[in-house]
Amino acid sequence: MSEKKKGIWKYIPDGIPCLVIVFGLFTFIGMQMGVPQMLNTIMKTAHDLLLNTCFYLMAICVITGAIGKIFVEFGVVKLLERLLRPLMRPLFNLPGVASLGAVMTFLSDNPAIISLSQDKRFSSYFKKYQYISLTNFGTAFGMGLLVIVFMVGQGFYAEPFIGLFGAFTGCIVSTRLMQRFVVKAYPKYLEENAIEGSPKFAATDDEEVVEEKSMFIRILNSLLDGGRTGVDVGMAIIPGVLIISTLVMILTFGSGADGVYNGEAYEGIELLPYLAGKINVVFEWLFGFQDPHLVAFPITALGAVGAALGLVPSFVAEGWADGNAIAVFTAIGMCWSGYLSTHTAMLDSLGYRELTSKAILAHTIGGLVAAIVAHWIFMLYSLI
Repeated sequence: MSEKKKGIWKYIPDGIPCLVIVFGLFTFIGMQMGVPQMLNTIMKTAHDLLLNTCFYLMAICVITGAIGKIFVEFGVVKLLERLLRPLMRPLFNLPGVASLGAVMTFLSDNPAIISLSQDKRFSSYFKKYQYISLTNFGTAFGMGLLVIVFMVGQGFYAEPFIGLFGAFTGCIVSTRLMQRFVVKAYPKYLEENAIEGSPKFAATDDEEVVEEKSMFIRILNSLLDGGRTGVDVGMAIIPGVLIISTLVMILTFGSGADGVYNGEAYEGIELLPYLAGKINVVFEWLFGFQDPHLVAFPITALGAVGAALGLVPSFVAEGWADGNAIAVFTAIGMCWSGYLSTHTAMLDSLGYRELTSKAILAHTIGGLVAAIVAHWIFMLYSLI
């Protein structure tokens, strides 16, 4: 066989299945909607999501980014870290300084825990099994402020904070499960330090040299720098919202009001509700979902919480999402935070890629626990 043919054949094992899946999916959708209507719906849905959801999320990112930077500049983050330190050991089996990671990821996104863990002063406090579990710990709080502010913007107030408590519970389960998995696989990690040497973080934490600036300049710089970071986060959200949410919506929503496909935005084939309806009793008992369409949120949150948030306004407008759903969405959205798309990269950066499957399993269980806890707390809240 010639070298040219060998070059072609090496792409077939991956290329053929990819073509089959892509063309099979769009053929299946096009046969029900009609190809012109399907293409129009895809473009109009993506366009509407860009204008009415992505830019709205970006605006929230800019505002929350500015607030987060203000908190860092004026010591609020350190204050919160000091207040949360006593909870770390009994709840998460982590050193007290891990609370800084929770605050930073809550104000920004999952990768903040990785940049923090690269600081040898910070990581010197951890045993190896605790250090590896930071991936699960940090992910459970990723984009927390954005999720809560977004839900409040939809007109729900107590429910997002019920969801925050659910995410906190899910984080405990996920972190401790991951630690258990790591110790079982590598017993020596129970005693080995993540970084050799004595901790330096606490000793130097209060000795930072702060450049003398006026109050006005500090506020202005914090707002602008934080807002700029928010723009970056908002831009990073756009592909996930447009691609994932558009596909999920086509698989979630039905035809137009007259039962005919007109190629308008937010039309679809209702495949996910059909499948969820077969086991709806499970989702209704565990999560309190009253409509099978709601299952689209946790499915989307597996890959990108920003994309999952893009579904919420439509769910609210359709009357599918009630207070219970918002509490569950907040809990599972915060706890999962698109972990399927980030855990591999996060563990790879820590140097423990082989433990990715264990981290994903632990975090899947943690997210489900977060949703269940949020549901039952909301039930108790509704009785008050």
